[in-house]
Amino acid sequence: MQLTRVCGLCAAVVCLSTGLARGEGVAAITRPSKDVTLSFVAAGCIAEVLVKEGDEVKAGDLLVRQDDAAERARLEQLKVEADSLVGIKTREAQLAQKEVELEKLEDAFKKKAVSKWDVEQARIAVIIAQAQLDLEKLNHKKDQLTYKETRIQLERMRLESPIAGKVEQILFEPGESADALADVIRVVKVDPLWIEVPVPLVQARKLKGTAAAHVTFPDKPERPARGKIVHIGAVADAASDTLTVRVEVSNPTGRPAGEHVSVSFPTNGPQDTK
Repeated sequence: MQLTRVCGLCAAVVCLSTGLARGEGVAAITRPSKDVTLSFVAAGCIAEVLVKEGDEVKAGDLLVRQDDAAERARLEQLKVEADSLVGIKTREAQLAQKEVELEKLEDAFKKKAVSKWDVEQARIAVIIAQAQLDLEKLNHKKDQLTYKETRIQLERMRLESPIAGKVEQILFEPGESADALADVIRVVKVDPLWIEVPVPLVQARKLKGTAAAHVTFPDKPERPARGKIVHIGAVADAASDTLTVRVEVSNPTGRPAGEHVSVSFPTNGPQDTK
């Protein structure tokens, strides 16, 4: 039984190779050239869905937003704290006062009006005031970083399209709660289309990157579309003795991805279209 299967597979590969050699096509299926499904990094309630399925979107367009009212209020509070220099100015004034007191005591010590212990205490007070100023500056820096971190978290409550394409699927409605990393919305780009073609290894070795390809759609068998190779795999499939070749074909009319097509590679003349 196993020998029969192996023979059958070999026969299929031979037929495929022979067909390509005669310019015949390889059966394949189109897919979007870009396909992204977006999720929120944290759980939350969906506040607004700004698009509907089938809408064309541009890269950077806002698609879905979580309820972020509490986070925005918190951000405003943190911004006030991050922008405030009151604490630093207060500590600077205290340090300046301690330095003046030390200078006066040093002059008094020279006149033997105060003890050395009084001067040392004043010097320690200056050191403490300087440390308090440094600590206030450190806390101010932490306030700024906390504000920045919260602002980033707020931005993560918005899903923006990373590509230009079409909204394929929306999985949540406003008012529903979405778990962290749950699929929320899917955006695809179908112009151009991509096709993963299993080419017999013998023929694949002869192909070059950007070489031309002919893509025959089922409703236009007499008018193959011109495509090009955009990627040739580095690892062959040992079971079928084929190598995956990715073909790109323009799709200005917006044909849906997922169609069965036939792909062939011209053998006459130079294949590189550069």
